Amino acid sequence: MANTRRKKIGKKIAFYVSLIALLFVSLFPFFIMLMTSFKTSKEAVATNPTMLPKEWTFQHYVDIFNPDIFPYLTYFKNSLTVALTAASLAVLIGIFGAYALSKLKFIGRVTINASFYTVYMFSGILLVVPLFKIISGLGLYDTRTSLIITMIVQTLPTAIFMLKSYFDTIPEDLEEAAMIDGLNRIQIIFYIIIPLAISGIVSVFVYSFMVAWNDYLFASIFLSDSENFTLPIGLNSLFSTPDYIWGRMMAASLVTAIPVVFMYSISEHFIKGGATDGGVKG
Repeated sequence: MANTRRKKIGKKIAFYVSLIALLFVSLFPFFIMLMTSFKTSKEAVATNPTMLPKEWTFQHYVDIFNPDIFPYLTYFKNSLTVALTAASLAVLIGIFGAYALSKLKFIGRVTINASFYTVYMFSGILLVVPLFKIISGLGLYDTRTSLIITMIVQTLPTAIFMLKSYFDTIPEDLEEAAMIDGLNRIQIIFYIIIPLAISGIVSVFVYSFMVAWNDYLFASIFLSDSENFTLPIGLNSLFSTPDYIWGRMMAASLVTAIPVVFMYSISEHFIKGGATDGGVKG
């Protein structure tokens, strides 16, 4: 008994030590970013760096909200518009596409299902040339619409694939009962499928939002006017300044990450509550 107890205690200690080590490795770079954002420009590039600032300053956070230095609010509005619109449309289209592949029987269904697996084999860089030609042909170059379309193309296959996995777990008996009550397919999707799969829908929305929010490749190609820049492109322009103010760059990077952290927090609440609420409605 004593040996068994010691083994259990040893496993717990090893688990907590591993967890602390993992958290340290994961969070330490962000801690350095945070501390650098509060250092003066001289201290940030000092030959004898310190962990904590000797002289704390909030000037870098003031600077990034100064339109003459860094038009953060303009870039933020562009990123938010692109990310929310692309994520919403990807989820909306994905719901109908996933439902069709999960619940309907039609010719070519297996082939279409298999095609979503092949999408993961190709890098997004392969889509740059064809998408650029399409966007230019439509006269949408250097517009936020071009980026929204591109982000939908990027995230829709994954959205459909993920949502289909959730829809497959919903019993067909619920749909049959709903049809007996007089509901059509559209009503079944909105009154039964969506409530029961709300956790999956939120997960897909957060995924699509993050892809669009963090995109640099397509934004750097399809946007040329600084008024249309998203935050990743804006941050790159800030990093390219000749004076290299590290505190300002770290402050801008941390503030840019806040919406993603916020989305994760909101989605966790909906995912935990959605599973229970959906089961009650079913």
